[in-house]
Amino acid sequence: MTSLIPILTLLIFLPLCGSLLVLALRRSDAAARGVALAFSVAELALCLWPLALTGEKATGAPAGFFLYQDSAWIERFGIRFTLGMDGISLVMTLLTAFITLIAVLSAWQVKERAGLFFSLLLALQAAVQGLFLSLDLFLFYLFWEAMLIPMLLLIGVWGNGRPVYSTIKFFLYTFVGSLLMLVAIIALYLMHGAQSGSYTFGLPALVHTTIPYDLGLWMFAAFLLSFAIKFPLFPLHTWQPDAYCDAPVAGTLMLGSLLSKTAAYGLIRIAFPLFPEAARALTPLIYVVAVLGIGYFAWIAFAQRDMKRMLAYSSVSHMGFVALGIAAWSPVAVSGALLQMVNHAVTTGALFIAVGMLEERAANRDLSGYGGTWGKIPVFSFFFLVFNMASAGVPGLNNFVSELIILVGTFRVAPLAAALAFLGTILTLVYTVRLVQEVVFGKEKAPLELKDLSLREAGVLGVMALVVVALGVHPGPVLELFRTPLEVLLKQ
Repeated sequence: MTSLIPILTLLIFLPLCGSLLVLALRRSDAAARGVALAFSVAELALCLWPLALTGEKATGAPAGFFLYQDSAWIERFGIRFTLGMDGISLVMTLLTAFITLIAVLSAWQVKERAGLFFSLLLALQAAVQGLFLSLDLFLFYLFWEAMLIPMLLLIGVWGNGRPVYSTIKFFLYTFVGSLLMLVAIIALYLMHGAQSGSYTFGLPALVHTTIPYDLGLWMFAAFLLSFAIKFPLFPLHTWQPDAYCDAPVAGTLMLGSLLSKTAAYGLIRIAFPLFPEAARALTPLIYVVAVLGIGYFAWIAFAQRDMKRMLAYSSVSHMGFVALGIAAWSPVAVSGALLQMVNHAVTTGALFIAVGMLEERAANRDLSGYGGTWGKIPVFSFFFLVFNMASAGVPGLNNFVSELIILVGTFRVAPLAAALAFLGTILTLVYTVRLVQEVVFGKEKAPLELKDLSLREAGVLGVMALVVVALGVHPGPVLELFRTPLEVLLKQ
């Protein structure tokens, strides 16, 4: 469909304009909060608009895309401002808008340089939206790097613990991976130009490049390494627990719920379609890394006493299922991986927010400081129980559906990997039960005066709980959005 209103451009520049306006109003915390909230709501509303267009076909667009914008940018080097939306990118942009709105609301109590804080959240949202919509590799890389700047500042300025150490570690890991991906992008660009006479970074054109097998392995490995760091996958995860624990709650939410999904999206949208033979050759390695991550990180999570660090390891364990589904590269497994990306963002994000609420009240994240919260703060305890049940894969809640789809889809092509991954779910149940038992139902270890949730906090967790239940009971509409674009990707 050709629209007179450039919806895709607006999805990127609306939060960017909001970021600049909030920055201009930074001297008034109340005004900054209000404007950030208004732009977050507006972005979510704008993301809902394309739902009415999913049955259309955009003029001049690649197969499966119902919205498409293509404009010349740096013509001398074949760089174009090319954006597209299919069912996958629609879900990812909706997820980004939803999580950013939740992040703004969860950071409502931030007092130190609040204007700059909310400005960075909106700038980060703009970069993530741009990445999910990019169909030009140069543009994709630009947004991939742009995400790093506000995230580093959120950790370094508003973090706790060792924020500078965590920021530098996060930067070094991601920067090295990004450089390798840039080398592969330039090599692909030159190779395509030499073969076709047309130098372009356009993804639809680059897919048809003939790449020698050995060189394709190296190029795919460069993309894989860059995405594996941001995922993160074992053993490139060591930056993650520090960054997640030291970041402010809203920063952890954006990092765990969105930035990790950009890596998984990159594998599905770019790496596997561009290098199918290399991907097929390295699939066993991805299986091994995914299965090891699921079990190993679940075991490490069980050993933690710091609740936020426990959730950090739990988060990367659940992302192992996403990697497993992508490696299987079948319609069922990849649709499960995409659904798991959404479910993980909501469930794990909600748990990070809940732990942040506890820490705000008691200035403590250690399990030894809590017990018997059901009798003191029942509303909080109810939501905490629901999200932990979802994380453990209880039927009727969201994680159960996506992880089951991934295991079924993977079992058809790699039964051993699926069986080993299933064993990892048992470890997940073990540390989740321990967390709930000690915090919610355990004996109180120290007298604490805890206040139950405020109306704002209950609203945030309540909305996220509704999404958890809705995706667990009726995931069909989301899976249907994935169907057509996955048919196109798998044919490639």
